[in-house]
Amino acid sequence: MCNIKIFSLGGLDEMGKNCYVVDIDNDLYVFDCGLKYANENLYGIDYIIPDFDYLIKKQNRIKGLFLTHGHYENMGATEDLLKDLPNIKVYATKFTKFILTNDGIDEKKIIEIKPHKKINFGAVSIFPINVNHSAPDAVMYVINTKDGAIVYTGDFIIDPKMMDKYSMDLGKIAYIGKQGVLALMCESVFSERIGHTSPAHRLTSFFKDAIKHHENRMLFALLPTHIYTIQEIFDAVANTHRKVVIMGKNLQNIISFSKKEGYLKFPDSVLGDLSNIDDKDAILLIQDSKENPYASISKIINGYDKFIKLKKTDTVVFAEPKYDSSEKTLVKVQNDLATNGCDIVSVPKEKSILHHASSEDLMIMIDLLKPKYYIPVKGEYRYMVNNANIASELNIPKENIILKQNGDVIEIVDGKLNTENFDHIKVNDILIDGNSTEDVGELVIKDREMLSENGIVLISATISKKEKVLLVGPEVTTRGFIYVKDSGEMISEIKKISLNIIERNITDNYVDYNKIKNEIREELGKYLYHETECKPMIIAVVQEV
Repeated sequence: MCNIKIFSLGGLDEMGKNCYVVDIDNDLYVFDCGLKYANENLYGIDYIIPDFDYLIKKQNRIKGLFLTHGHYENMGATEDLLKDLPNIKVYATKFTKFILTNDGIDEKKIIEIKPHKKINFGAVSIFPINVNHSAPDAVMYVINTKDGAIVYTGDFIIDPKMMDKYSMDLGKIAYIGKQGVLALMCESVFSERIGHTSPAHRLTSFFKDAIKHHENRMLFALLPTHIYTIQEIFDAVANTHRKVVIMGKNLQNIISFSKKEGYLKFPDSVLGDLSNIDDKDAILLIQDSKENPYASISKIINGYDKFIKLKKTDTVVFAEPKYDSSEKTLVKVQNDLATNGCDIVSVPKEKSILHHASSEDLMIMIDLLKPKYYIPVKGEYRYMVNNANIASELNIPKENIILKQNGDVIEIVDGKLNTENFDHIKVNDILIDGNSTEDVGELVIKDREMLSENGIVLISATISKKEKVLLVGPEVTTRGFIYVKDSGEMISEIKKISLNIIERNITDNYVDYNKIKNEIREELGKYLYHETECKPMIIAVVQEV
């Protein structure tokens, strides 16, 4: 009999940033370590990761990080975690391991695992089972304990036509269900969709039709780890005599590795090179990055791409998922393409590039595993609620369906839910900007928001250290606030207010610099708001010489 705690550092009531922790008798098992794409309100932020503070404090208890598949929402923060916890063991299948090493992680830090090969940790074992997904070698995990199995599905769909590296072993899953499942942590992203996700995820015919009706050059914008979609593009190009040009070293590396390992199958003759970029019938594969959705297409539109110059005859196919956080960016990009005369092809609503379980897929998973406790994870809260309703329809008692938020702790003692436990672990979003691994923080975002909306006013002055008199200034510099040439009277009044503040805080023996800066910010703030109803950032720089 054992004490089990389950909680999330990210992934509940949000899209992305998946990171789930299972504590079994004080041993920690971490499942997935993903990122979340930043929206336009997070000025300059590239992406968001979970707060690893809890794991850092408990690092000696961590048995390992277990990754389900090679998509950034599930493994994109692994590099950030390793910077804080360099000795943590990372377990991943072959394709996921390659994506991690391709992003710069030392392969020695990653332990390659295979589906259906048990990983033992004394009384506990971890058993990966392959699942259908758009990334090859995707797995779900079964954590075997003395009180029964805990299952984390990761992302999955149910499609028997997905074979080899994309296959799913329903027999193994059913066997686990017969052995007894204590708790099932199941994804929720497509829970509101009626029916199966399959066959809406099959896009080969859609891509074929797009290629058939556009005879000129085509640009396919895609995510580099959605290998199943890339295979469908190659299938659609077959027998068309078109050349496919893979743009970017990173995408070339991934496609080359995928072909070598059998994740992708296409004849070498279909591949072109840089000499084919401007061919009338060329097909260019252009990858997006985890930091900046649609950045590659934007770069081409603005004329900054080293190799590709946009033509009016071009067709741009958006063969990648649409995220709520980047919807406005996508609309702007598509508008700019239309302005340039390009045709635009998007995946229709009835189709889906994302491979997540719809309602019938979820029902099959629940029916096969027959869990005692059901824990909806992954996705916004309304998706989790709908997932819970699906479980309820399959006669799982409502008191055994557990809906939580990030940081809320579920405790199961000796196989029974502790309903008196209300523990909560403090969790935050960590905002990543550029190459910095430090959290940017809400105050910096607030400053950036203020600068974007109201601009900045800089007051500078120089005071004699010896004579305690004003030597230079005050000078006024503004950015993004007012046009100086048209605002002479206001600039003069700003100087006058600043001068009065400086002079009244200078004595024969002492200059109160802090008081000068505070009063300039306070009095100028009131004046500028009265005159303009704007609140620019006011910075006072007073120095001694």
